[in-house]
Amino acid sequence: MSDPFYSMPASDTRDALLARIADALERLAPPRMQGPDFEAADAFVWSAAERRLVPVAKVSRVDMGLLKGIDRSRDTLLDNTLRFARGKPANNALLWGARGMGKSSLVKAAHAAVVQTLEKENAPKLKLVEIHREDIETLPALMSLLRAAPFPFLLFCDDLSFDLEDTSYKSLKAVLEGGIEGRPDNVLFYATSNRRHLLAREMIENERSTAINPGEAVEEKVSLSDRFGLWLGFHRCSQDEYLAMATGYAEHFGLNVEPDELRREALEWATTRGSRSGRVAWQFIQDLAGRAGA
Repeated sequence: MSDPFYSMPASDTRDALLARIADALERLAPPRMQGPDFEAADAFVWSAAERRLVPVAKVSRVDMGLLKGIDRSRDTLLDNTLRFARGKPANNALLWGARGMGKSSLVKAAHAAVVQTLEKENAPKLKLVEIHREDIETLPALMSLLRAAPFPFLLFCDDLSFDLEDTSYKSLKAVLEGGIEGRPDNVLFYATSNRRHLLAREMIENERSTAINPGEAVEEKVSLSDRFGLWLGFHRCSQDEYLAMATGYAEHFGLNVEPDELRREALEWATTRGSRSGRVAWQFIQDLAGRAGA
């Protein structure tokens, strides 16, 4: 049986062959990525592997009123976030300090409070986008996705820090300031960290001991934290602040417990944990509520 291609004119044969090649390549090519549906949710998680934003139906957060002992940081961050959402100048923020003192909780609570305010003003909603620390190198791709969107975005990285031999901090530096494109006008970056300069102390000391010019080497790494115009420090809470947190949580959940009993058990719980913080107070109340059958 003769090949139908040989019975066609040369030009038709060439066009048919090219069409078959194009069809084959189309089948081999990965499916085209669809643009994100920003109306699907108020919060998203950046999936670096798939280069897409995953909607979050319900954000895990606590009410702003339950965050005790951080009034100044709360008011400062809330004001900064609201100014940005309204299209006014605002700073990238670094929330650093003691563990369990409400750094990430404050970011999520501030986002919720601003969304409620914007709804009353009939303004575009502020979207929260979380990027994991290990995906920082993909920031340029994420920024490109957000740049043309008709919403303001609060980009959030929890527990951000860098260790020895880790060079991904350079991607963050370029995005925040210094790159050709820089940070889009509709994107603000918030990060939390236990480290003030985002780098381990041994990492800084290693640079001092091994670099030809120690001062310049350390300066190049430490300058990352300078990209954050707003620094908010979170320090270990006092006993009174810890008890105020526990009392506030107990009242919020309607737990029927005597003040003296609450104080005694809360202090005993903190002693067994070896620390006092908002997180420890929250864990104590969870245990207390469970035992009370609440």
